Amino acid sequence: MRTVDYNSRRKSVLNSAINRYIKDAVPVASDDIAEEFDLSPATIRNIFSELDESGYLKHPYTSGGRVPTDKGYRYYVDFLIQQMELVDDEKQRILKDCKRKMRRLDDALENTSEVISEITQYAGIVSFLEWQDKIFYKGISRILDQPEFRDADKIRLLVRLIEDKKRLLDIINRDFSGAVKVYIGSELGFPEMENCSLIVSSFKLKNQPSGRLAVLGPMRMEYNHIIPAMEYISEVLNRILEDF
Repeated sequence: MRTVDYNSRRKSVLNSAINRYIKDAVPVASDDIAEEFDLSPATIRNIFSELDESGYLKHPYTSGGRVPTDKGYRYYVDFLIQQMELVDDEKQRILKDCKRKMRRLDDALENTSEVISEITQYAGIVSFLEWQDKIFYKGISRILDQPEFRDADKIRLLVRLIEDKKRLLDIINRDFSGAVKVYIGSELGFPEMENCSLIVSSFKLKNQPSGRLAVLGPMRMEYNHIIPAMEYISEVLNRILEDF
């Protein structure tokens, strides 16, 4: 008789549901993933209900599928995702693109914000700690193209926050340990960003902590790709800035 590890099965169903939602941007129904687990839709619905009660998934409407909550994404980032290795072609592209426009420091930082946006397809942001009132960002329109931001009021509030450099810097320059910090939804502390995630890494100039790199996008982003991409962009920028 086969024994079932129900806890592992719940984790696997949650992982699959979040991956599906990230890819398709539509609520995930039990039928969508039942075959993947060789289980009936009714069994998946029961697991979804348990994940609802635990706060990892929610119903966006009275009927239909589920979408991840802030808590669901946090669990996914901390415990479920398998980070992708960047392929050599992508590493070479990042290296080549980061070396554009290298005459001045601000050229390099502005260019890096553009590289982040191009690689992630979201907004790339760069801050330099010594320039307290200066921030570089590219690709804001790429966020607004996402289905989460079709509401005009949400767009207006988000753009206003991004243009408020002090508030944005307060978020990006928060202290954190490790190579990358991921802020999800309500963790950002601003209602205007409740549908967003921010992934932050740091860079050094003359071997001293000097600034932050960030990507801002919807909570429904490909964390497994973007986290290692941000780590690598930081490494490349550190090497480039050794010449400044």
